[in-house]
Amino acid sequence: MESLISANNNLALWAFVMLAAAAAILIEQRTKLGAKVPGAVIALLIAIAASNFGVVPVDAPVYDAVWGYVVPLAIPLLLFQLNLHALVKESGRLLFLFLMSSVGTVLGVFLGFGLLKDYIPELDKIAAIISASYTGGGVNLAAMTAKLQPSPTMISATYVADNLMMACYFFVLIALPASQFVRKFWGSPYQDQNERHRVVEDGDNAAASYWKPKEISLQNIAIALGAAILLVAVAFNLSAFLKGILTVTEETSVVVTMLVGLVTDKYLLLTTLTFLVMLLFPKCTEKLNGSQELGTYCIYLFFVVIGVPASIPLIIDNAPLLFVFTMTVALVNLVVTLFFGKIFKFGIEEITLACNANVGGPTTAAALAIGQGWRDLVGPILVIGTVGYIIGNYIGAMVYAVLGPM
Repeated sequence: MESLISANNNLALWAFVMLAAAAAILIEQRTKLGAKVPGAVIALLIAIAASNFGVVPVDAPVYDAVWGYVVPLAIPLLLFQLNLHALVKESGRLLFLFLMSSVGTVLGVFLGFGLLKDYIPELDKIAAIISASYTGGGVNLAAMTAKLQPSPTMISATYVADNLMMACYFFVLIALPASQFVRKFWGSPYQDQNERHRVVEDGDNAAASYWKPKEISLQNIAIALGAAILLVAVAFNLSAFLKGILTVTEETSVVVTMLVGLVTDKYLLLTTLTFLVMLLFPKCTEKLNGSQELGTYCIYLFFVVIGVPASIPLIIDNAPLLFVFTMTVALVNLVVTLFFGKIFKFGIEEITLACNANVGGPTTAAALAIGQGWRDLVGPILVIGTVGYIIGNYIGAMVYAVLGPM
């Protein structure tokens, strides 16, 4: 079905993405609905409705631009005023929970394969690809797809199922910390801290109170944006340069391959360079008022783009059982992470971010942390989530070695 706005109408699509983000922010801060539903969910709902009713296409260059430029720009903007002491403290804790969550991904893949192997062709290859992707991210999905080479039809159907599943999973992960029962059972230290520091006046909701106007100068905006885009440019070009000189082959040892993947990852380089700037110029970055607002707005654009590919008609036509498979993997991942989180006394915020970093990758996990106001967890989940990029392909290969002969 042709959408009302074509994929090549860049200006109209930028208008839609930016207006949808603006609408989500206004609804979040000015309505009773916004007091109960996070702006990230509202942005997702607007995007899903627009794509499923044929207003916007499910794929377009504008969406790629948000992924390629807007999301990377948001990372340094949101880290500039971060508490580095909290970063060091939380990273070690989150690494353990992230690895336990990865175990949940593998268990979910095995369960889904056992239930659906007789109904979905090439499920051994798809299971390996999904296990790699749901441990790391899109990088691992592309790498395992190239390695295993399933049929183009199955690749396309898997992408469609994955897009809708991720939108649904976002709703679950955003809704969990809002439940009073969940917060009481698992604990919610970051939510509790945010609420203690928010002074909500009559007529305001928590979001409106948190985002009250502050003193921001033109100089703040200029330096924040200039520094952020410079860091993105340096990190991404450095990543490309390092990948060109640090090549790996099938004969390269596992340890060396992992180290090369770590050193050349562009998001990890971006995060590392940002932290280095913060350490060298702490007084400058602390005074960059407006960086948090600019970065958060970028993340709202991202949430709109995340919701657009969730086409329900495409799932019904092409991949209903693949959607069931991917959702099975994600839900088992969630249950296992909740289990380990309770045993080792993690808060629900850390649990949901560990799940998100596994299934959606570190970028979407950071976006969730930002959208929920858990600023002290943004840096740690970006760093820890990158571990998934490194181990994802190995987990995918292991899964295929087990399931392939079946």
